[in-house]
Amino acid sequence: MKKEEIYERLNEVFRDVFDDESIVVNETTTSADIEDWDSLEHINLIVAVENEFGIKFNMGEVTTMKNVGEMVEIINNRIS
Repeated sequence: MKKEEIYERLNEVFRDVFDDESIVVNETTTSADIEDWDSLEHINLIVAVENEFGIKFNMGEVTTMKNVGEMVEIINNRIS
């Protein structure tokens, strides 16, 4: 799967989790860029991303991801 496809699918997940159709994520997107992205929504987001891609993040990955670009790298490595 190409990274562009991952970003397209992530956009849909983010829009669904945050109930905001205007969200467009990129490699530098962080929680500071999305108004409702707090610790509780982070958990919901992680679960939604795992379900979308059929993967499981480990706790170390969840706590060290700094931006969406790092999330895409992990997803890409898992599904390749």
